[in-house]
Amino acid sequence: MKIVLFYFLIFLSAFGLHAQTQNKIDAKDSLPTITLKEVQLIGIKATNDTPITFTNVSKEEISLRNLGQDIPILLNYLPGVVTTSDAGAGIGYTGIRVRGSDATRVNVTLNGIPYNDAESQGTFWVNLPDFASSVSQIQLQRGVGTSTNGSSAFGASLNVETLDLDLDAFSSIATSLGSFKTLKNTFQFSTGMLNDNFSFSGRLSQINSNGYIDRAASDLDSYFFQTAFQDDNTLIKALIFGGHEITYQSWYGIDKEVLANNRTYNPAGEMYDETGNLSGFYSNQVDDYTQNHYQFHWNEKINSEWNFSLGLNYTHGSGFYEEFNDINWEEIPLTLIYNLSPILLET
Repeated sequence: MKIVLFYFLIFLSAFGLHAQTQNKIDAKDSLPTITLKEVQLIGIKATNDTPITFTNVSKEEISLRNLGQDIPILLNYLPGVVTTSDAGAGIGYTGIRVRGSDATRVNVTLNGIPYNDAESQGTFWVNLPDFASSVSQIQLQRGVGTSTNGSSAFGASLNVETLDLDLDAFSSIATSLGSFKTLKNTFQFSTGMLNDNFSFSGRLSQINSNGYIDRAASDLDSYFFQTAFQDDNTLIKALIFGGHEITYQSWYGIDKEVLANNRTYNPAGEMYDETGNLSGFYSNQVDDYTQNHYQFHWNEKINSEWNFSLGLNYTHGSGFYEEFNDINWEEIPLTLIYNLSPILLET
């Protein structure tokens, strides 16, 4: 499988170089450029005339910081933003708080489509590893913003726009190395504009990290593909993206004494012998989840004053988490077991 993927990447690289050369020959100075953000996000994107505190983060600013960490960590420098990382390295489970509000009150949209989980209203960036490599701009609106999609945006609105169309063909491979044996490999390509109307681009990424916290390892894979058609008045985009994550659980806390003596300690998967002494840790205490996103956008310029926009989306997720609890049931009162039974059955 690795050999097939290797030759596939070589083929795409060669195709990209050929298409780029041909594009330079056939390029026209009058080639129209229409981007999704001009129409699609007009209803939720703040401008200088909007009475909202916001910050725009460009693709270039993201690229300077993008070494495999999740989007919340890349935005950590913005005013009013506090981020968390379960593994301590910004890879794996991460979270964002804005002006003291947690993720359930930070409304996240991807091309205008709500990303917050429908059940918990939280955002799980671990399901979209290296998504920052496919982003053209991020706008963070602090406080009650313009967003009308998804959950209430009391804390903030985080509007993410994916990559625009590339006029020229290209292919690239990027590798990043970091602390805690962190390794990120990213392959990107684009056909450029074919016959002045069609374009196809994509990305494949893989991120591995041991994490700062003990055993807080992450094994992440992701992809992003988009195809587009455009002419003077029409832009149609179809996108498919997603990821697969396997992370060793590290979302448990520790007390003040453990923090002072062993700040990287991870209690997940503790195993004890018959005498009550710690004998080791369960090796497969992992969270294993796959999430796939499908988006379709149609933007039509009717005249100089009227635009038509249509967006369709579908998200599918599947996975599990495996957990070992070394509990001595003989020492737990029956009344407590009875009270806990609904919770234990649900988990």
